[in-house]
Amino acid sequence: MNDELTWGFGLAVIEWLLLLTALVVLAIIGAVVKRKSLGRSLKALRKLNGRPGAPVSTAENWHAQGAEQVLESRATTPDGLSREEAAGRLAEYGPNQLPEPRTRGPLVRFFYQFHNVLIYVLIAASAVTAMLGHWVDAGVILGVVLLNAMIGFVQEGKAENALKAIRQMLSPNAMVTRDGRRLTIQAEELVPGDIVLLQSGDKVPADLRLVRVKGLQVQESVLTGESMAVEKTTDPVAPDAVIGDRRCMAYSGTLVTQGQGAGVVVATGAQTEIGRISTMVSEVESVTTPLLRQMAQFGRWLTVAILGIAVITVVFGALLRDYDIAEMFLAAISLAVAAIPEGLPAIMTITLAIGVQRMARRNAIIRRLPAVETLGAVTVICSDKTGTLTRNEMTVRAIATAPDLFQLEGTGYDPHGAITVSDREVPAEQRPLLMEVARAAALCNDASLEQEGDEWLVHGDPMEGALLISAIKAGLDIEAEAKRYPRADLIPFESEHRFMATLHHSHNGDAFIFLKGAPEQVLEMCTRQRAADGLQPLDRGYWLARIEQMAQQGQRVLAIAFRPADPEQRELEFADVEGGLIMLGMFGLIDPPREEAIGAVLACKKAGIRVKMITGDHGATARAIARQ
Repeated sequence: MNDELTWGFGLAVIEWLLLLTALVVLAIIGAVVKRKSLGRSLKALRKLNGRPGAPVSTAENWHAQGAEQVLESRATTPDGLSREEAAGRLAEYGPNQLPEPRTRGPLVRFFYQFHNVLIYVLIAASAVTAMLGHWVDAGVILGVVLLNAMIGFVQEGKAENALKAIRQMLSPNAMVTRDGRRLTIQAEELVPGDIVLLQSGDKVPADLRLVRVKGLQVQESVLTGESMAVEKTTDPVAPDAVIGDRRCMAYSGTLVTQGQGAGVVVATGAQTEIGRISTMVSEVESVTTPLLRQMAQFGRWLTVAILGIAVITVVFGALLRDYDIAEMFLAAISLAVAAIPEGLPAIMTITLAIGVQRMARRNAIIRRLPAVETLGAVTVICSDKTGTLTRNEMTVRAIATAPDLFQLEGTGYDPHGAITVSDREVPAEQRPLLMEVARAAALCNDASLEQEGDEWLVHGDPMEGALLISAIKAGLDIEAEAKRYPRADLIPFESEHRFMATLHHSHNGDAFIFLKGAPEQVLEMCTRQRAADGLQPLDRGYWLARIEQMAQQGQRVLAIAFRPADPEQRELEFADVEGGLIMLGMFGLIDPPREEAIGAVLACKKAGIRVKMITGDHGATARAIARQ
């Protein structure tokens, strides 16, 4: 016993080193955590005091200024910058790229896994156990701590990589005007003041104030969530207009679906709207979850309880039972180590990691392991409609002719789906009028389709893509139809006239004008309608009833009309479509709900979670989607 007591108080050098190592590790972890907390505090002070270093938005109300005023402010002209001026501005403003996401480095992220009171206790217990000579027990405790840290480290590393995905939204190239000449340059070389040229299919490479447009439409779902393309103008808007209402702006990362345009670069890199989103995402500060708070409280109480029991054990044994104080000290240490739940952190971490992996399989990225615990407390989910509850793929649901209403099955851009009338499937070839309407919609169209594996992609306006898909469902070969009726000229869609018209010639010498647009506008331009038995006077009441019926079902309505043209005609003028058109039919389109979203909403309802749909659509459209 004396040898043991001598060993207990005369600790060997290696045991003192183990204790010192444990203390150093705890000090390093504490220093890292304190440094990060101090950094957050300083950043908060800078924001409050307005001192340099705080992320201050430098965005100006470019959308509220006239085009000439913006050109003057950016010291440029419609001919663009000179090469020398562009090089100087590139050095001043830096490349047009998003900054690397501000994430914690591997070492800091690893040490953060130890920032837990219970982990501190386990590290101390491992050191004390080793000093007592119980190397296996010490190794097991330390192994549990390291396993816990590695699981959290690996999972959070995967989540940090997800932040980098937003950088892929920028366009790699840009068409610009410099020294009065058109050039294709790397998008990273764009600078404020450059004149960028846009055309259908382009991804906007920087934030632009538009100075020239011709039927320009841009899909801004990356910023607004709305799949419908927005028609652009050059007219300034109110200073307080939201992004979706800034018709004179084209923002980085959005897609040009139709038309042409030109704009002056007003913001690049982190100063763009998509750059601001990237910055905000990277600066999101994690909030301590209830589970972490409870574990920290449990760790503190456990530490106090263990120390208290150890002291009571020593006092009770030494004073009341007259045991040797050294012997009681060793007994108290053994009791304290035995009372520590070594497996609790690992069990908690592994359980959370399993939850994170299950969420990842459902495409939900969780950056911090403990955050998955908060999902269990959710009572209300507010979800965006477009692309979340719906597919973000326009689909033709109905085609109205005189006098039939055809229903189209299938969803999204899948060209498979039956066509029914009164719940009876009818082959399209038995309905020549349906084929004629579908052909007109496919010809008066600027979109194109591309098949990648089992998926179909639409290049251009989503609504026009949906019209092409409906034509395929009707049995048409859209490429063959385009060759049979080559386009000679067009009038692009603009908000002033609310229609698009195209002139086509067939190989047998005939010529036709096809027109599609807002149904009320097209009705005003028609005097007759195509029926199964030939031409009839226009039944305005019938078509207005169809418009109301489709609108009540949450569908967007497009009307299709045509008229024969002079075979010698090669150009299309507004006078050619002012009247005398023949109504062919109307299309009812909708962004259908996701199949999995329907089940998810039902599961939430059964779990007592209320789902709120957030949308900018008309109330009737929103109600129709909600019912589906």
